[in-house]
Amino acid sequence: MDILEDILNIQSTSGDESSMTNYLLNLVSERMKSWKVIPDIYSGTQLHDCLLLKFGKPKGAVFAHIDTIGFMSRYENQLVPIGGPEVENGTYLVGKDELGPIRCKIFEEEGNIFHDFQRKILPGTRLSFEQNIQISNDFIQAAYLDNRLGVYNALKLCETLEDGWVVFSTYEEHGGGSIPALINFIQKTSPIGFALISDITWVTGGVHHHDGVVISIRDKHIPRRKFLEKILKLAEESSIPHQLEIESAGSSDGREVQFSPYFIDWCFIGAPEDNVHSPREKVSLKDLDSMVEMYRYLMPRL
Repeated sequence: MDILEDILNIQSTSGDESSMTNYLLNLVSERMKSWKVIPDIYSGTQLHDCLLLKFGKPKGAVFAHIDTIGFMSRYENQLVPIGGPEVENGTYLVGKDELGPIRCKIFEEEGNIFHDFQRKILPGTRLSFEQNIQISNDFIQAAYLDNRLGVYNALKLCETLEDGWVVFSTYEEHGGGSIPALINFIQKTSPIGFALISDITWVTGGVHHHDGVVISIRDKHIPRRKFLEKILKLAEESSIPHQLEIESAGSSDGREVQFSPYFIDWCFIGAPEDNVHSPREKVSLKDLDSMVEMYRYLMPRL
């Protein structure tokens, strides 16, 4: 869990993911000698702040976005959202600009969002929810479990994966992601036929804590039924706790896979959370464990 706590404390709002990428690069360099297969690493200026790891001879890829929602300073103490954060008056935000560190409260007034910092925050400064990680026997609660848990799951998969891509993507939370460019790179380097989206979904009337990882039948977009049936058959055979999600809204990097010019199957598989896009996102540790187990089971078999 040390890795999880590390990545929960790294700020990386959409468009400003380089700190997270640098941490992941260092972590991979330190740990990959103990993994079952040492991957080829792709990163750098050409790929902006994305990171790709190629294990063996891939048939598929796992995508985990490393950006989060947040806020950006504007003028006259005003903030504008990055992605879709929940705005609750009195919530603390943190960040820094050229004048020093920032810790302030947020409040909404007549449809606009403001901060109460004692000085002007330089325009364009990015702010995130102040982190407060709480781990009990049953739950983890913190800001940005979406998608730090998806990143954690992808890192755990790296320990045992023999064949496949593990891809850390950017920009998912604000206006769509980097997936189209990443898929183009992958298809020219070592092509794939399927993608799993390692992300976090919602607790709803039909999706509950402690019932296992969620396999999404559909959100706003619909994966191909033949591929879903293959996943569901394997999930049943695995005996790993899981539940099904059917929603009419919501989206993920799966949308970008579906809209790409390549015939690549996809499915969103992730643990469900309460208090979405708030500083108090909450996920069952049992569901997180089943997420890690499910990815390890599915990837060699799809």
